[in-house]
Amino acid sequence: MIKDKIKSLDEIVKIVETLKKKGKKIVTTNGVFDIIHPGHVKYLEDAKKLGDVLIVGVNSDSSVKTNKGPKRPINSQKARCEVLAALESVDYVFVFEEKDPRKWLERVKPNIHAKAGDYKKESMIEHDEVVKNGGKIVIIKFESGHSTTDTIGKILNFIKENLVLIMGLALPL
Repeated sequence: MIKDKIKSLDEIVKIVETLKKKGKKIVTTNGVFDIIHPGHVKYLEDAKKLGDVLIVGVNSDSSVKTNKGPKRPINSQKARCEVLAALESVDYVFVFEEKDPRKWLERVKPNIHAKAGDYKKESMIEHDEVVKNGGKIVIIKFESGHSTTDTIGKILNFIKENLVLIMGLALPL
C-alpha cells in the first residue's frame, strides 16, 4: 500500500540497516518532485535498476520555498510523497527539511546515490558525503522535454488565454 512506503527518516535508517545486513544494495535519490512527469518516472525507473531498494528523499514544503521561491511547491509534501509512493520503482519515500540532502545521506549511507542531469560527480554537493561512507554517485541521463517549471508555465498561459476568451477582454498575452 502507498502509505506503507512513506516513512520518517528515523524509520528509513532502521530499514536500511536491516536491508544491508541482508546484503541488499541501497539506492537513494532526492528532489522536489512537484508535478510528476514522464521524465521523473523514467529517471526513477533507471535509478531502481542500480540496486535492490530505491529510497526517495523529498524536499519538505519549507525547503522547496527556500530553493524554488515562495510560490512553490504547487503540491504539498504529503501529496508529492503519495504520488511517488504509488510508483512501482519506488520502495520508500521520506521528507527532509534541509536545503540539501547531505545531512540525511550521512545517516542513510546508501550504496549508490543517483541524480539526473548533466552534473559532474565530483562537483556535486552530495559527493563527499556519499563517498566518505563507502557509496558512489551515479548520474542518470536527463530525459529532455520534461520540466515541472515548463508545465507550470503552460498551465499559466492556458489560464491566461482562456480568461481572455471567457471574459472577452483584450489583455496583452
